[in-house]
Amino acid sequence: MRNIRVLSTKKLSSEQQELLGGTNIVLKQYNAISIEKLPLVNNGTVIENAIVTSQNSAKILIESKTQIKYVFCVGEKTTSLLVENGYSVINSAKNALNLAEFIIKSHKNDSFVFFCGNKRREELPSVLSKNNICFTEEILYRTTLNPNTFEDVFDAILFFSPSGVESYIQENSLENSVAFCIGNTTENEAKKYTSNIIVSNGASIENVLAQVQKYYS
Repeated sequence: MRNIRVLSTKKLSSEQQELLGGTNIVLKQYNAISIEKLPLVNNGTVIENAIVTSQNSAKILIESKTQIKYVFCVGEKTTSLLVENGYSVINSAKNALNLAEFIIKSHKNDSFVFFCGNKRREELPSVLSKNNICFTEEILYRTTLNPNTFEDVFDAILFFSPSGVESYIQENSLENSVAFCIGNTTENEAKKYTSNIIVSNGASIENVLAQVQKYYS
């Protein structure tokens, strides 16, 4: 049985790497993007309703001990991080559009602070604006692309954000690889370059790795 060459565009923890252990998978990994935290504008004030759509935002809010009454978020891991640290999560959606639909239906008269990065997607703020939902944005971090050229041809490439796809594609191609994506927004970015895509069942790194195991078993 030949080895399966896999590239992860995010360095995995030892526990995550073990999920691919005992197989014929040969893993190579690097960080396709880097994250720079920015000063908080709302530091010291109590936020009534917060929208959090990424683990990066959740981690920064937790580290800064930002006080939030109610959180509306996207993704299992983001939700778990917030709940484990004492935040009250009102809704946890699979993707940003589902979250926007919930807010429009159930909280149309409330106002929100959308905590995000500088490369946040347009879908959620666009839908909220079109439906006259009152919100402001606070950028918590800056995402920088770290392009890297690879001579190897990989059977699979693991992507965990649209920015990761953007970074990888600057110096490489996807023509002979399966793109494993962590969710629909990452999938939509990968679709610009390939149709050979598998999307995880849930928005977590572990789910992506489970899809890799299943595909090559």
